[in-house]
Amino acid sequence: MLSHRPSVYFNRDLSWLSFNHRVLQEAGNPAVPLYERIRFLSIFSSNLDEFFRVRMSALLTLGELGTAENDGADPSLLPEVQATVQRCQEEFGALFRKQILPELAKQGIHLYYGEPLLPEHKPAVANYFFSRVLAFLQPLWLDRVYKEPLHLPDNALYLAVVLAPSATPNQPQYVLVPIPRQNMPRFFELPSTDSQQHILFLDDVVRQHLSTIFPDYTVEGCYSIKINRNADVSIADEFSGEMDTNVAQMLEQRNAGQPTRFLYDASMPPNLLNFLADYLAMTKPELIPGGRYHTLSDLASLPNPVGAALTYPPQPPLSYQALQQEVSLFAQIEQRDRLVHLPYQSYDPILRFFNEAAIDPYVREIYVTLYRVASESYIVNALISAAKNGKQVTVFVELKARFDEANNLKWGKKLKAAGVRLVYSIPSLKVHAKTALVKRQRNGQTRQYGLLATGNFNESTARFYTDHVLMTCHAGITQELDQLFSYLQSRKQPAGYPALIFNHLLVAPFNLTNRFLALIDREIAHRRAGRDARITIKLNNLQEKTMIDKLYEASQAGVRVELIVRAISTLVPGVPALSEHITVRRIVDRYLEHGRVFIFQNNGQPETYLGSADWMNRNLHRRIEVCFPIYDASLQEQLGQLMAIQLADNTQARYIDSQLNMEPIGNHEPPLRSQDAIYTHLRSAQLPTIS
Repeated sequence: MLSHRPSVYFNRDLSWLSFNHRVLQEAGNPAVPLYERIRFLSIFSSNLDEFFRVRMSALLTLGELGTAENDGADPSLLPEVQATVQRCQEEFGALFRKQILPELAKQGIHLYYGEPLLPEHKPAVANYFFSRVLAFLQPLWLDRVYKEPLHLPDNALYLAVVLAPSATPNQPQYVLVPIPRQNMPRFFELPSTDSQQHILFLDDVVRQHLSTIFPDYTVEGCYSIKINRNADVSIADEFSGEMDTNVAQMLEQRNAGQPTRFLYDASMPPNLLNFLADYLAMTKPELIPGGRYHTLSDLASLPNPVGAALTYPPQPPLSYQALQQEVSLFAQIEQRDRLVHLPYQSYDPILRFFNEAAIDPYVREIYVTLYRVASESYIVNALISAAKNGKQVTVFVELKARFDEANNLKWGKKLKAAGVRLVYSIPSLKVHAKTALVKRQRNGQTRQYGLLATGNFNESTARFYTDHVLMTCHAGITQELDQLFSYLQSRKQPAGYPALIFNHLLVAPFNLTNRFLALIDREIAHRRAGRDARITIKLNNLQEKTMIDKLYEASQAGVRVELIVRAISTLVPGVPALSEHITVRRIVDRYLEHGRVFIFQNNGQPETYLGSADWMNRNLHRRIEVCFPIYDASLQEQLGQLMAIQLADNTQARYIDSQLNMEPIGNHEPPLRSQDAIYTHLRSAQLPTIS
């Protein structure tokens, strides 16, 4: 899809857009069940909204200031970024109209798309409008004489309506009518006719009754619009004082952020577009033409009257048999380290870890970092129970987790009310680590148990994010976890430690970067000495130039480097004399690839790490991240097998070439879809029952 001028690094934003285009490709994949294709359309739309809310503001602002670059934001590429977005939006629209809507019709599902209502549906739509929808409609009349630009909330949907007054038909009046998608479902199911199931956009419920809302006018036109605003607001940098007040102020400021996109129906006449642009104080780069309907992330909630036949076949999470015994989970962890692979295996062992800690009479202290929490969290409820059961519970809640601030604050207040010691955000740093520590005292001895993960302690996302969770009582790892939690509470060097020294854990911003650089240097040394050297890394994002330069150095020394990067990768692979020994794969499939895995071959004695850290500027320099070693040889072997399966994927994987194009793997082996193969592998290896 994309071409890019020769460079040592891809542009971050173009790389991300390439990833989102890969998501869109799955929506067009006929091998994917229909409602899963619709889900990929939803993900694409949601991703693009976030791009405009977070990244586009940097491109627009830096362009105005003439600044060269800010964390990968290059304003000189703004035209290419905008052209890429436009191509993707047009592809989205064509795919939806020409493939998805006809496929729905074949399944007996009629989604109205700009069509007149069937006469038999009008009574049901009218009843729904008058009894439900009308309660939330507050039209905004736009006067031609105004003093201040009208402020529309971020991501809110409106219909821009052109009205002709009966008395003065040559003087049109403009009105904005909100689509109340925050208050009610985006889709309305209508009575079936002739074995057809009918669904209507909420937008069209409103459109159908504009003459009722404006009885003294003739409706001459109606066009959907929305505004995205800059949502990249930092609590630490902008506010001071009590954290709950700070979050409220930050959310308010986010909603009032500078506009980054005015998305409008492309059929809107120029005179109305110009009027709205002036009235809302939009600049030309912010004006983006779109289709009849916006915010199609709501397609995730499109009713499915047919059911499971239009979705992926079920993959019930595999039970972890070894952890289903009635004997204490902590006693089982003492026997050996345990590693859970999500979502292929059940999340129950992680829930059990916290639940047992809450009730175990020998547990004295519990520590945990929370970044993104489920809206109804069993884990947080277990921590509340632990505090009420007399345990000393300390929870670090990261209130700067973008778009989860309000939910985290809600849980923070409940934890505090239960007697939990609450620690909030560190200025200028996000705590992105996913760690927990339990201290258990028995027979006069204290033993510590660690829980370390590549993903959040969130039982909701654990159903569709691929992650790994280690449970261990390794003395070195747990002692260093204890040291880290002491630092998070005091923001100072813990008593008894002359410095923050980590020999087992890799912790950003302290030793993580230097340790990874040293591990790559060791592979380079092995290769130059003629020994076995290989690096296999799986990440969500790869952008930090120091790490990329070191991988280039490894490639130039002849080290084979195999990367699986889900989204952003600014490393340019396959360039002679620079990166010819580096391959970059991207896998997009049923589950979101989220785990971070690092395997260094080390001349046949591999070292394996898992962790929370991508190789981005923010992760390595502006966040507390934790990567952790896998010492158990059988678990190392297991992770190696899972990575080998992903590297053999020739169905859902794509190579990223030196021009930022996505190329099919293109070998002649039997088809291998790694996510299905991993599920089968874990099921056969463990012979588990299904939970």
